Amino acid sequence: MWCAANRSPGWDGKELLVLIGRGPVRLSDVLGVGLLTAAFIWAGFVTHPSAAFASDSPEAGAAPVVAHSITFDANGSSAPQQTEAATVGDFLREHNVTVGPNDYVYPASDVPLTDGLVVEYRAAVSVNVQTAHQRIAVTSSAEDVGSLLEEENIHLGPDDRVTPALDDAVPANGTVRIVRVVTWERTQRIRVTPKTIHRLDFSITPGSTRVISAGSTGEREEHVRFSQFDGGTIQRQVLTSRLLRKSHPRIVADGIDEYDAFARFEARGIERTAFIAQSALEMVATAYTSACAGCSGITAIGRPAGHGIVAVDPSVIPLGTRLFIPGYGLAIAGDTGGAIHGYRIDLGFNSQRDAMLFGRRQVTVYRLK
Repeated sequence: MWCAANRSPGWDGKELLVLIGRGPVRLSDVLGVGLLTAAFIWAGFVTHPSAAFASDSPEAGAAPVVAHSITFDANGSSAPQQTEAATVGDFLREHNVTVGPNDYVYPASDVPLTDGLVVEYRAAVSVNVQTAHQRIAVTSSAEDVGSLLEEENIHLGPDDRVTPALDDAVPANGTVRIVRVVTWERTQRIRVTPKTIHRLDFSITPGSTRVISAGSTGEREEHVRFSQFDGGTIQRQVLTSRLLRKSHPRIVADGIDEYDAFARFEARGIERTAFIAQSALEMVATAYTSACAGCSGITAIGRPAGHGIVAVDPSVIPLGTRLFIPGYGLAIAGDTGGAIHGYRIDLGFNSQRDAMLFGRRQVTVYRLK
């Protein structure tokens, strides 16, 4: 226990005694021990200063170096990274990335790194934005074409077309093309003009015509979409069509000469006359003249034999039927013959020479309406 101080006769009553435990201790002894202890501590600091105040000692308050696991997304390519960098900016410098004024960095360069952080970096590229009337050169780090147009305050209409697509990457040193499209729709009624059908008629004057039926116009309802690209030509697309009233054809009879007109119609070809054909028959054709043995020169329908009058089997082609035969011309089934049976036809000619030149051959015979 601690005890009180007593006066000592040897110190003229000025010496202070301190009792520690049970033994008396003088104040001079306490001071001497304190000085000695201080000397030993100082000697230890001089000999081993790092042991007492090392800069990297936790007891000294210095932060230890910590490695972080982060993800680095550079220009769309992502990869995990281990780094001892303290901030985003330090990490980019560690990877020799010099951030330009238009480059994209997220988070900001002064943000401390933490485990699981995703650091994004996109280098800005040069690109042209082209419309029909303007070309703009920009430098951008936009993620895609749509973001680029938003940055440049370029607004699109609902039908405008953009190449590349809005969600495609910005083409470095390329061009983003914008086509301005205006569309509108309309429902309208269309007049249907009747077709004109020509029929051959040997009973009227050759070269003249006669209207058999005037025909009538029809009407159709159409729902149409109109489109205009960059102010150019308007394009028309029929979305739906509905016939309201059917048209009826105009029918015209054309008078032809039974002989002289054959060459004219032959020159027009089968394309001109096929639309009026009822049917086509494959037949074997021979040739004859009015001077043939046993011929009277007058055919079964009472007309003179010659070019344009052909002999047929009436059970296959009725007499009086109008025909067209490529390589021969227009004809009338106007005669019969003892050897003409089935799919046989005998073509009349005006001269023996023409009949001999024709000879015998396979032909297609068109029956006309």
